[in-house]
Amino acid sequence: MSEDSSRLGVGGKKVALGVSGGIAAYKAAEILRGLQRAGCAVRVAMTRRACEFVQPLTFRALSGEHVIVDDYAPDNPDPIAHITFSQTVDLFLVAPATANIIAKFANGVADDFLTSTYLASTAPILIAPAMNATMWRHPATQRNLQQLRKDGVQIIQPDEGEMACGTFGPGRLSEPERIVAAALELLRDQGRGSAKDLDGERFLITAGATREHLDPVRFISNRSSGKMGFALAEAAQSRGAEVLVVAGITSANCPEGVRVLRAGSADEMYETVMKELPKASVFIGAAAVSDYRPVEMAAKKIKKTEDSMVLTLERTRDILREVASSKSNGLLVIGFAAETNNVLTNAREKLDAKDLDAIVANDVSRSDAGFDSEMNAVTIISSHDLVELPLLSKLDAAHRILDEVVRLRKNSTRPSRKKDNLKVEL
Repeated sequence: MSEDSSRLGVGGKKVALGVSGGIAAYKAAEILRGLQRAGCAVRVAMTRRACEFVQPLTFRALSGEHVIVDDYAPDNPDPIAHITFSQTVDLFLVAPATANIIAKFANGVADDFLTSTYLASTAPILIAPAMNATMWRHPATQRNLQQLRKDGVQIIQPDEGEMACGTFGPGRLSEPERIVAAALELLRDQGRGSAKDLDGERFLITAGATREHLDPVRFISNRSSGKMGFALAEAAQSRGAEVLVVAGITSANCPEGVRVLRAGSADEMYETVMKELPKASVFIGAAAVSDYRPVEMAAKKIKKTEDSMVLTLERTRDILREVASSKSNGLLVIGFAAETNNVLTNAREKLDAKDLDAIVANDVSRSDAGFDSEMNAVTIISSHDLVELPLLSKLDAAHRILDEVVRLRKNSTRPSRKKDNLKVEL
């Protein structure tokens, strides 16, 4: 087992790699080799159309295993391969996944080996779409992708760039190293949901946006949906932690069983956080808190009388800085840095300036992640480490952030605040 596979905890894992018929099929060979370098055993299945782009012999030579195209073929050593192929692996990865195969998966069509394998699979499923930009944007494709997400399928968003057809836009297969990284992340995460490695921790998490009113009708705010904060709450609760969320304005649904306190403005969120902070052992500031507010709020709606209007704003209280400056009794403080440029530089400056234990940097200028998206691609920075994550669902990203919380707790000289040592109740 390689050093990398040991570190990632994926040595000996079995991956089924499905290849469907698109020009990007040739990149599947790079994906296979990347998985092998991480210590995974890989078997390959192909659609008939995929064989027109890459021959099965290529994958057989690389994997050392029979490549299945038709489970009724005379040379197939396993007469029920769609069952054994899918139910004896740790991950079913399809790359590239064409619009056609995505439509079949979403609608339960099982008319070849790959689609039958999908229906029979008991393993986590990860797909990497690749298609023309117009096909990717089509409402039917987006409906099918949404259905797959509801069915629990993990989706790696395609890249934006020049296509084989000469057009430019989203739909190009994500780079093989990103696909491999996402697959390894899922393999490492298996079983994590049942682990109670955060038992005894009490999380205080902020989520969503705040609103700073100009008058009874208008306000200053931002696009934060609360999805990332709620994903962190769901993940922490599943791993044994007690969780309280202080939520601003959100469009996402709160996880079942998680206690939520609402705070509309930055001031309200500050007051609520500071009141609840003494009970917490981990604080995560995932909310998008307004940095400025109007000096005065008009008592009545401001009427449109001039061509322009001048607003005088003042700074709101810095919740994250205040929390970090008052931390004691083993409190871990994790911040977020939503940036559009110089992402890592700005995040590091925020980490140091506010004396945080770690910060999660995300590029909110991306069209495939961040605000309003189900996905996120973040970098977790602490004083001793930097962990760059591939594009993941926000729940998967949340679990990875919590892995860093666990690591920080283990490396901390400060004790965690266990339930038995606390005399207060949430």
